[in-house]
Amino acid sequence: MRAAVITAFDAPPTYLDHPEPTAAGPDEMVVDVLAAGLHHLTRAKANGSHYSSTGALPLIPGVDGVVRDPAGNLRYAVLDDTAFGTFADRTVIDARRSVVLPPDADPVAIAAAMNPAMSSWVALRRRIDFPAGARVLVLGATGSAGRMAVQIAKRFGAAWVTAAGRDAARLAELPALGADETITFDRIDRAADTDVVIDYVWGKPSADAMIPLLTARTDRGAPLTWLQIGSIAGETAPIPSVALRSARLQIVGSGIGSVPARDFVAELPEMAAAVAEGALDVRARAVPLARISEAWTSKTTDRIVLVP
Repeated sequence: MRAAVITAFDAPPTYLDHPEPTAAGPDEMVVDVLAAGLHHLTRAKANGSHYSSTGALPLIPGVDGVVRDPAGNLRYAVLDDTAFGTFADRTVIDARRSVVLPPDADPVAIAAAMNPAMSSWVALRRRIDFPAGARVLVLGATGSAGRMAVQIAKRFGAAWVTAAGRDAARLAELPALGADETITFDRIDRAADTDVVIDYVWGKPSADAMIPLLTARTDRGAPLTWLQIGSIAGETAPIPSVALRSARLQIVGSGIGSVPARDFVAELPEMAAAVAEGALDVRARAVPLARISEAWTSKTTDRIVLVP
């Protein structure tokens, strides 16, 4: 079979011949891969920078995908930490970490949407008690995961969603997805009375946003939960101590480790159904797996999905 293979952390994958996978455990099965998304998590694991990276080489990247099982069922599957990912003609999945899809589901749409949607979906469901009628601020709302977060917050009952980002043109698209207001970072104080921040940015921009946001709050004693999910602007943030003392601020991380695998799996059926029924807007671009080296370094606002 053919697969995208990484042999060095500082180089993109190469499309190569690779030995066939084999199932080992009773719940494992060899499946045909129909579509696999090229996610930020996939890149980070593949270059060794993600905290969950095993550091093992060679590596076939790909953390999830839509597959066809031996019985002919269409499934969305999430892979455990493994060097045998979904960027291949075939891979091995644990059936317990998958969900059977409707036979008419669009593999490309599912593969594109599930990973970026999962971050905010699981955070709001499993990391905090998300109250109906909450006011939500999404930092980094113009990226794939941020766009999903706007939609998911609304789906879960948010009364008001403010979308924050730096690209004015992409911000202008978000009201159609449910954003009640769009702002740039220099106007962050307009979202002062937010109840929940969903943060995909982190780094200095997030730290710089905290003080004006907290200072402008009508009631600093009102709870503010800051959900730290992504770190596109930096792995560390110089948070001033006064931010933690001057307001009722709680910073909560959400990701692999802080959320058990069983909790991610438990949310898969409802998430997959929402994507399959078209309830979430998905931007996807299918690219043949043979063009992996080109796709790996391409710049696009669409989520790249690798297909046979």
